[in-house]
Amino acid sequence: MGDYPVSLHGVGLSLGGSDALDARHLARLARLAARLEPMFVSEHLAWSARYVADRYIRAHPPAVPCLFEYGEAFAEFLAAFGPCRHLEYLPDVARLEWAINCALHADDVTTLDLARLREIPTERIGGVTLVLDPCVSFLSSPWPVDRIWRANQPEADPDATVSLDAGGVCLEVRRLGEDAVFRSLDAASYALRTALAQGLSLEHAVEAARSADPGGDLARTVQQLLTDGIVTSIAVAGPATPEAGARPIERPLALEPDATRGH
Repeated sequence: MGDYPVSLHGVGLSLGGSDALDARHLARLARLAARLEPMFVSEHLAWSARYVADRYIRAHPPAVPCLFEYGEAFAEFLAAFGPCRHLEYLPDVARLEWAINCALHADDVTTLDLARLREIPTERIGGVTLVLDPCVSFLSSPWPVDRIWRANQPEADPDATVSLDAGGVCLEVRRLGEDAVFRSLDAASYALRTALAQGLSLEHAVEAARSADPGGDLARTVQQLLTDGIVTSIAVAGPATPEAGARPIERPLALEPDATRGH
């Protein structure tokens, strides 16, 4: 690189904005400049998160009275927004943020008493649908969005880096106590739970898990689901069947509270 002069141009300081400079971002920029030793260092005048938010609000004016209900379309907006299009992981980070928001504000429900499952005849157990807590949603992404999200939290190490080659994730997002949390799921658990979230019967959900991990321990996968405390009720299975060649879920599933559940 020493044979070719480098010009470093940033787009994150928003020099023309009304807010104070982001000291954390400025420190990172300074370290990058020291490492690259560019011939010139310049900065975009008005690009910032505020700029993106302004464009989103203009394109999608709020139609609901509660602020926490606003922003569901932000991920799709980012995917189509020209200045962000090269940041291919960004829409999925926004989807994770939205899932966290939904988890925090979902209705409180009562966890299913597992004794109810023992009341169902063995020959009928495959036809039931297990209804999941409305605070739970799922996200699959080809990008390490969990690490990207954590690296951009206020308490994160400013020197930490995330490799986009680290691989994708299958995440479950839920509320625990007063906090929203997320974790990675193995292929079978993700397939089982997303199938149930789509309203498929337990039989079809188990088949989805078996297809995702033919050699996996299905009994353990189902048992873990039940002990995690995210099943809230039992419903009669509808006629839906798994779609052949269905694509992986690409956004969190917004789950509506079931009318039979208590609050």
